[in-house]
Amino acid sequence: MKLDRRHFLSVTGRFGLASTLFPGALYALAAQAQAAAGSPELPKITPEMIEQAAALAGITIAQEYRQMMLDGLNEQREGYARVRALHMPNSVPPAFVFDPLPPGETVNTQREQPVYGRAPAGLTAPANLEDLAFWTAMDLGDLVRRRKVSSVALTEMYIARLKRYDPLLHFVITLTEERALNQAREADAEIARGQYRGPLHGLPWGAKDLLAVKGYPTTWGAGGFEKQVIDEDATVVRRLDAAGAVLVAKLTLGALAMGDHWFGGWTRNPWNPKQGSSGSSAGPASATSAGCVAFSVGSETLGSISSPSTRCGVTGLRPTFGFVPRTGAMALSWTMDKLGPICRSVEDCAAVLEAIHGPDGLDRTVRNAAFNWNASYNWRRLRVAYLKKTFAPDQAPPPGKPAGADETAEEKKKREEHERRMEAYRARRAYDRRYDLAALDKLKAMGVELIPLDLPDLPFDAMAPLLTAEAAAAFDELTTTGRDKLLTEQGPGDWPNDFRVARFYPAVEYIQANRARMLGIEAMSRLFEQADVIVAATNSEQLVVTNLTGHPAVIVPNGLRGPDAPKPPEVDTGDDDQIGGPGTPVSITFLGAHYQDAKLCAFARAYQQATGFEKMHPQLPGG
Repeated sequence: MKLDRRHFLSVTGRFGLASTLFPGALYALAAQAQAAAGSPELPKITPEMIEQAAALAGITIAQEYRQMMLDGLNEQREGYARVRALHMPNSVPPAFVFDPLPPGETVNTQREQPVYGRAPAGLTAPANLEDLAFWTAMDLGDLVRRRKVSSVALTEMYIARLKRYDPLLHFVITLTEERALNQAREADAEIARGQYRGPLHGLPWGAKDLLAVKGYPTTWGAGGFEKQVIDEDATVVRRLDAAGAVLVAKLTLGALAMGDHWFGGWTRNPWNPKQGSSGSSAGPASATSAGCVAFSVGSETLGSISSPSTRCGVTGLRPTFGFVPRTGAMALSWTMDKLGPICRSVEDCAAVLEAIHGPDGLDRTVRNAAFNWNASYNWRRLRVAYLKKTFAPDQAPPPGKPAGADETAEEKKKREEHERRMEAYRARRAYDRRYDLAALDKLKAMGVELIPLDLPDLPFDAMAPLLTAEAAAAFDELTTTGRDKLLTEQGPGDWPNDFRVARFYPAVEYIQANRARMLGIEAMSRLFEQADVIVAATNSEQLVVTNLTGHPAVIVPNGLRGPDAPKPPEVDTGDDDQIGGPGTPVSITFLGAHYQDAKLCAFARAYQQATGFEKMHPQLPGG
């Protein structure tokens, strides 16, 4: 089952058009009548419009009922205009609050002091400061704490690398150089006075440019928003300031948090700059992978931490929904958006989550749940399962549609090209499965007894319209004013088209899908009654399921493809996050129960310590 991010959104489009067309079709028919009449006002809805819209939607409405519906439909449409006249900014959330916890489930609120692992004894700064570029944040923090290297020196080094590699990788939207150097000087002065704030103190980091930073543009990566300034610091930015971290750059994201194409270009994968870094946390993953920041913060609605972390060979933590406040961050889907760290190691991610989690009194989805990081936690006590179907070979594909007797040369060309693409996709999946299975073997060698489990048998793909319905509401004026034409990407699977399709989604179906989502939450939570950690292939249906249910995930590097790997397609269309090719990274994903992120990270850290894959980094020209 191919349920990656792009496929999920294409399912959304098909579901919206095939099954829920009535309201949008009715509105469109009225708009067509308006255009034909040359009137600035929408004409009254007529029984004939209802009949045509119903036919398009595949439903039947008796004639006497059509007449009965007229007053209500016309009044309802007038209400749309009154609400739109409010011109609500993206920062205004809906009145409802999504809660991923099933009835009866509780969270631990008792906070404890974090316990971090010890840095290797005798760490010293190398003569060439750039040799530190790929060190973990924890090791860099130890150097800064012991004043073996200054925050100013680290900051200047990372800023220089950002400037050097941005022309190749296109991961920077705005350098925050002045702010960073002021913070670094303050960090050095505080540490010299003995005012050490913790493991992130003095460390340079990068923010996905959907996080507001006072005094700098917050572009959301989108054409038409290049000069947008939000006069506040996002909660996550304020909390990292309080931890003493140094913000060096606002990094790229695909336009409005899709993919890796933004208004200024295409963010690249440091392991193969001919490919994109994937997205939408494109810049954070690319810059972290390229050794241009000590760590970064990205976001995920549906794969936007998981996918670029995989493509760029870094470690990503997608926290439980409701762990990290999103105040000051662009809203895409109020019930699915999550902020989380992208780093070199799991413990780096834990240190960042420690700094940014917890209620801020503004984001009403955030619970007062404890994240008690303990690097010494006995992970061997954890029950570990694996999603057996995600590690099984793909089922044989159904036979292709036979060529019709009247097939044209153009149709034949398209059919054969589609068959070639699917065959290449299956070959890549079969190759990458070796790494998935090797991860299971490694876990068994670590003494882990793996429990086989399967995902709930529910129509998660039919819940797909929830994301785009919320996104279309978040960017309503972009569609209604026609400013969506300014966005870089304009294909059938891109936001402008998805927003238009989502307008056809009825409120009743939105609520029904959310009811089905509750069944999914309850079913997934029952799995975590049998296991504390679940191992899953990254590029599998678990990505869609767990983003809908709000469960946390840690994505860790799992090796490099060998020289025998299938060659990647010549053009990276963004449709397949696993195009890879020789010498590019793969990943494995660990899933956890709601608000059990600390235990999840402890287990993922143990796997990293057993494999060492987090030490891999790309070889870039000039260092």
